[in-house]
Formats: sequence, structure tokens, C-alpha cells
Amino acid sequence: MWTRWLPSVAVPAVIAAGVLVGTLPAGAADPLPARTPAQVIELMGTRTAVSFTGTLEQATDFGLPDLPAAGPSSGPAAAGDGPAGSVASIAGLLAADHTARVYADGPAKLRVQVADGSFAERNMVRRGTDVWFYASKDNSAAHLVLQAPDRGSGDPSTATPADIAGRFLAAADPDTEISVGAEVEVAGRAAYNLLLEPRTADTLVGRIAIAVDGETGLPLSVQVTARGAATPAFRSGFTALALGAPDDSLFTFVPPAGSSVREIVPPAPGLSHDVGDSETPPSGPRPAVTGSGWTSVLAVPAPAAGGTGAGANALLADPLLSQAAVDVPGGKLLSTPLFTVLVMADGRLLAGLVPGERLQAAAAAAQ
Repeated sequence: MWTRWLPSVAVPAVIAAGVLVGTLPAGAADPLPARTPAQVIELMGTRTAVSFTGTLEQATDFGLPDLPAAGPSSGPAAAGDGPAGSVASIAGLLAADHTARVYADGPAKLRVQVADGSFAERNMVRRGTDVWFYASKDNSAAHLVLQAPDRGSGDPSTATPADIAGRFLAAADPDTEISVGAEVEVAGRAAYNLLLEPRTADTLVGRIAIAVDGETGLPLSVQVTARGAATPAFRSGFTALALGAPDDSLFTFVPPAGSSVREIVPPAPGLSHDVGDSETPPSGPRPAVTGSGWTSVLAVPAPAAGGTGAGANALLADPLLSQAAVDVPGGKLLSTPLFTVLVMADGRLLAGLVPGERLQAAAAAAQ
């Protein structure tokens, strides 16, 4: 799928130590003016359109085998199911290691280039409401027209620290302690260290650290540490960043000769589906989110008769992942430091940033 960079359940890999995100304590020269948590969040929300060229690195430490990557026909909407900002949708962002080149010019021009080995590359190119996805490995392209200029591309694989930070902030509830830690430096830029700490013990998340650029308000990195852990299990951030508008030609995409091109129908707000070339959304039960805040749970229904499983089949088809899961009543449970996935024998799939017991209780309640 186009979301192999950020798949719907979680994928680990390894990036060499020392080049992960590059978040360091800031130097003593020219400290940023003191701001309260509310003021740092306001700085993020009121930031002007930022134009930049940057190198983005993401790393996870979940101790799991790689998940299978579906073909490009799977479409970008498969990952991160659940309402925007829900913890269930955040689970779709906690995924494989990668290094990407990111170009942005304001809110509606974005290009993300991800290397697929030595000679292949994937690209997402957005200009206004026009979005293209391209994989050089098989010379395949997909095209999406957004329903509104301010909507995202619908593809979690284009997520930057700003996207990830926005989802965590949207999930923060009154049961979240928000503070500003010591100033940090990311990609050579001084940043506020915004800290989110869920007070409830019913989530696996211990702390989220968001480095917010002191000049532009742009989130530069996000680090997520599991409850009780000493080091982050998830890191995403810039290792290099240069402000200024990139060449405008970078935001124009023309499918190469001989490439296959597929049109994607955008999902309705709050829903996620992939209907191929059809203009009619699929019928039947839709993914649902129960609970709220850090303890919400995503439930993906079993596929209809003759249909294909959105997540359960892909998980069960991978022998390495099957070995990592443990048998529980009625299914298999995959546990990581930050989230769990429950695959039921009847084809249902549940996921959340919660202990496995909560997923099992949600599965039992939905029967």
C-alpha cells in the first residue's frame, strides 16, 4: 500500500544510533522567551505558512517483525482508520523507520520523497487540492482530488511532525498534564519542549515530547515514551531544515510514460475507505472508535462474505507477525510498548494505545 512508510498497525526497523532525531538540550546563548504551555500551543496554531526544505527521520523500537506491505492498489486511506485526532488514528502513525526528504511551500504545497532501497523511491506531491502518489519500483501512480483545500491528503505516509503532533494534541483531554520542559535544539534550531503526560494508568503512553520551533511555531520533532520506559519507543523529527520556498516545479507531477494511473475517491469526513475506480463507497459496517482520549479503541469489523480483510487477514498472513502474537480467548493479541492489536478469530480487529485487557473487554462488549 502507499502507506508502507506509515502502515495501519505498526512496523519496526532499525536506524543507526546517533542519527535518529537529533533532539539535544539547547545551548545557553540567546534562550527563547519563556512561554506557558497554552502560549506554545497558540504559537503552533497561529504559525504563518512555513516554507522549507528538510530531511525527516523516523524510528521505532517495538521489537516486532516487519508487517507485509500491500500493493499500490490498496490506496492511501487504509491506514490510521478512525476519526481525526482519535488515539486509534494515532496508532496508524506509529510505524516503520524511514528517512525522507520533505519540501513545503505554505499549507497547500507539499512533496515527500521516501527512498525504497538503493534505486527506488516513493513520492507524494500536493498542489492545492490535487495530490499524486507515485512508486518508481513498479511505475505506479494514484491521483486524489481533495474535497476541500484545507484537508490533508488522507495518506498517513505523508505525515510530518506537525501532523503527528496535531493528532496527539487533539487526543489530549482534561486527564492530560501539559507542561513546557527545558529548551531543546532540533536540526540546529532552538525549540520549546512541549510535554504531554496522560494521568490515567489505562493507557500505554507515558509521555509525548513535541519540539516546537521558537521562531515559526513549526513542530520539529515528536518523541513518544511508553509508560515506565526510560527511552522513547517512537521518534520522528527533522535532522536538517532550511527555511525558504523550494523550487515551485517540485510541486508539479506528471505520471511517467508507461505508468499505471489510478483515481482515488476521497473518503467522507471521519471515515476511511478505498473504493478503487468506483464512485460508490462500500456498504456494510464501518470502523468505529469506542471510548475517548488516550483510552479509545479502534474496532474494524470483520469483512463481508466474499470480501477482503482490511487488517486481520494481512496480520494473520504474515508468519513472523503470527509468531509475535500470543493466543488469547477468541483470537490473537499483538503487544508493543505503545499499543496493542487484537485479531479475533471471527475476522474483527481492535487496536489502541491501551493494554490488551482493554481490547479484549471491548471485543467482548461488541459481541
